[in-house]
Amino acid sequence: MPLPLKITGVGRYLPKRVVPSSEVELMCGVRPGWIEQRTGVKERRWANGETSSFMGAEAAKEAVKDAGLSFRDIDLILNASGTPEQAIPDTSVLIQRELGLGESGIACMSVHTTCLSFLVALDMASTMLACDRYRNILIVSADISSIALNFKQPESAALFGDAASAVVVTKTPEGESSGVHRALFETYSVGAHLTEIRGGGSRLPPQGAKTKPEDNMFHMEGPKVYRLARKHIDDFLERLRPGMSKDPGSVGLVIPHQASLLALRALRRNGFADDQVVITLDRYGNCVATSLPLTLYEAVKTDRIARGDEVMLAGTGAGLTLGAVILTY
Repeated sequence: MPLPLKITGVGRYLPKRVVPSSEVELMCGVRPGWIEQRTGVKERRWANGETSSFMGAEAAKEAVKDAGLSFRDIDLILNASGTPEQAIPDTSVLIQRELGLGESGIACMSVHTTCLSFLVALDMASTMLACDRYRNILIVSADISSIALNFKQPESAALFGDAASAVVVTKTPEGESSGVHRALFETYSVGAHLTEIRGGGSRLPPQGAKTKPEDNMFHMEGPKVYRLARKHIDDFLERLRPGMSKDPGSVGLVIPHQASLLALRALRRNGFADDQVVITLDRYGNCVATSLPLTLYEAVKTDRIARGDEVMLAGTGAGLTLGAVILTY
């Protein structure tokens, strides 16, 4: 039986600053046209004074309104972001405060699995709703990665954008078909060093004598991440749903994490049709955990998803972690 989760509202916030790839090419010192050719990104948004909590709150306001609810109806705020606003307190607390709900008592907590944070939060929410722990859960992803890009590594620096997105999920009413059918996550920590920010924790604290400035910048070895994911993807799809590796068209619409042009092309190599896959990478770049709900928002608002449709949300996160959720919208 599917877990009774229904996505009742979606929202987003895009920073006002639009950054074309030509601007980033100057920062990276690469030739004109290199970024779009290598990454597929034409432009992205970068925060310009906005905080993660502000962006997340703006997305949350739209999602709650879209669900036909008020914040009095929300009893859990799940922050599902890969880039915390600060070490302490938890970013979900800051989002609640930004919403003017500081005296509300609404429970707040975070799920942090880098680019798969939203997907893990969605899976967690489905079990919480199934056991009636909560009624209406607000999941918010807000990521500002532009402040930690290393422009000496253009392959990764060229990819990332900033954005926020949110969804409201509730227990599916009797007689409706919405629900989570399958969820699978697998981690291969042999790839832990391939995508990382080494500084900021207890090993290399911000003011540590051994901490170098580059330790606080994002580092990714994209080709190695891709090869490790390719090594496991076929078996992963089979464990997610037997037969999928041979018949990927059976799953309906695919909303992937917008990791890179190479990763999106890999879906085609696995047999997913172009019109089956929703792509936002060209306009927004890789927005870390926000990429998945941001692409879901796009699919909903452009009528690529209708009530009763089956959808697969999938991607990879630092770790290396593979994750996917199949649901009926």
